Amino acid sequence: MTKVVFIGAGSVVFTQGLLADLFGFDLGPVHIALHDIDPERLDTAAGAASYIASARGVKPRITTHLDRRAALEGADFVINIVQVGMNAATRIDFEIPARYGVRQTIGDTLGVGGVFRALRTFPVLRELAADIAEVCPDAWLLNYTNPMAMNVWYLHALGLQKVVGLCHSVYWTMHDLSALIGVPLDEVNYLAAGVNHQAWVLRFERDGENLYDRLDAAIEADPELRRRVRVDMYRRLGFYPTETSEHSSEYVPWYLQHSSEISRLRLPVGAYLDIVAENLASYERTRDALKAGEPVPVEGTMEYAPQIIHSMVTGTPRTIYGNVPNTGLISNLPSGAVVEVPCLVDSLGVQPTAVGALPAQLAALNKGYLNVAELVVRAAIEEDPRSIRQAVMADPATAAALPVSQIWELCDELVDAHRNYLAPPLRAALR
Repeated sequence: MTKVVFIGAGSVVFTQGLLADLFGFDLGPVHIALHDIDPERLDTAAGAASYIASARGVKPRITTHLDRRAALEGADFVINIVQVGMNAATRIDFEIPARYGVRQTIGDTLGVGGVFRALRTFPVLRELAADIAEVCPDAWLLNYTNPMAMNVWYLHALGLQKVVGLCHSVYWTMHDLSALIGVPLDEVNYLAAGVNHQAWVLRFERDGENLYDRLDAAIEADPELRRRVRVDMYRRLGFYPTETSEHSSEYVPWYLQHSSEISRLRLPVGAYLDIVAENLASYERTRDALKAGEPVPVEGTMEYAPQIIHSMVTGTPRTIYGNVPNTGLISNLPSGAVVEVPCLVDSLGVQPTAVGALPAQLAALNKGYLNVAELVVRAAIEEDPRSIRQAVMADPATAAALPVSQIWELCDELVDAHRNYLAPPLRAALR
């Protein structure tokens, strides 16, 4: 029996989508173990899992666990979707920087929001890695928790080898680009590489035709398309980014610091808090529907984790995009940094593909991103609170918005606000 463990299963909406995909595959006997520290959310996740299994016509074993080690016992796959601090911590990540004049749109990957999301997640990841090493050392950890590059880098620094970070940005970028130019996705050949939320479409073809030509024509014909950050970046850099404009705007110094650019490119500053509120409302709708015996959504999401599980269990080969350590995969990005590349998956596991060198202008942006990630991981591994401030100093968007003295003051305030989640050596204020 294949055992799949969900860590943070109380993120019910995401759990629902993953289970809908997973239950669509023929995996033979399956044990779904759900873990969360919130009893109500855990019960809701269990109810949703049972409902989706029934709707899909499958009969997995489903267990719930408040104790993480009990959930992990005998696991083959561990799916991590924890969000440490939940909505309240996310609101802090936006509201305190906003008082200093730092604008954010998503705040979960880079920038000051991404830095502190990582720092409050790392202690949980350390405990999870230790439990996996003791309880289920052969299990694959499939990580969805952001900030992806920092989290996977940290897990590898702790010695966990069977871990891959998963994100849907490459797939949905190619899905949407194909629809935009009127070419079916299953007829498109593409190659993307870079870092999570800042990877690049290096090839975009059909039967030898360069589909970038069609994209250029679509952009030229529609002025509204040109009012998007990722289109603006594509026109200036020559390769299309694989993440939304909201994400892409946060990792560079060119857009969020200028009110004229926010207007021109329709950037929703702070709008992620609305998404957070909607996620909470979605959870509450699911919880209330299950209590009332009403139907809940059973929709697949085309996420990679169920595909990986199916490929490894059945030997069915497929290609996914994964976030893995750079062992020469992208030759002009730092060795050991976490990069996003195509990976072959079959019964042997996840096998990354070497891409070679990125175009220099793309590598330059990725290196700036990875500089921040490296300093955050170093802060945790070396227990050095100065590295937190140095990471935010190195962040392109924050550095463009604040003088260095205010960057340190901002970090001091966020350290204090998040101190209950941070490792004790990182709680120091450094005036």
